[in-house]
Amino acid sequence: MKILVLEDDEGLQAVLKKRLSASGFTVECAANGREGLDYLHAGGFDAVISDIMMPVMNGLEFLSAVRAEKSDVPVILLTALDGSGNVVKGLDMGADDYIVKPFEFSELLARIRLVTRRSAGSRDNVLSAGGLALDIGSRSVTREGTPIALSAKEFDLLALLVRNKNIVLTRERICDGLYGTDEYIESNAIDVYIRYLRKKIDDGFEKKLIHTVRGVGYMVKE
Repeated sequence: MKILVLEDDEGLQAVLKKRLSASGFTVECAANGREGLDYLHAGGFDAVISDIMMPVMNGLEFLSAVRAEKSDVPVILLTALDGSGNVVKGLDMGADDYIVKPFEFSELLARIRLVTRRSAGSRDNVLSAGGLALDIGSRSVTREGTPIALSAKEFDLLALLVRNKNIVLTRERICDGLYGTDEYIESNAIDVYIRYLRKKIDDGFEKKLIHTVRGVGYMVKE
């Protein structure tokens, strides 16, 4: 699972990266929201932990930009004790949770588990993008109301892409999401499944949803 940490305090940033990495997460860090957006665009993340008070682009500005791009990546806000007004504003803008500084690391882990569970099942159990709808409960797919039959692995890949719509996912990130880090797979397996999905999802439709970003990976673009 990949976590993006936005924190301008170098000491806290280093501690969070060390402890999250020790807990099994892949962690990237940025010192402000502008850098955070660059990271988010470069590769798929399962959750973001963002301080509110940061230079260049603060946490609320970052959150606004993320939601404006229609990304539903879970965002946990970090706030000082006297930041209740910012917390309320952040939740109204689409933050998934918040945690008050100073905090226990075990509480942060619990909140990460909570928001990623919500995201994995989607808030209403249906993922959507550009006329495409995935029902997580029934594992059924339609586009413009037309049912589409997918294999189990095709469904899992499409769900991963749609959960991170408008964000490029690297092949490594897709492999981790589909197979975990311990299972060996052929190097071209992801490319093969993408080709299968394109035939089923995009063929016959004027607007193409599945896009290749050369040298990086793939994305569902709404």
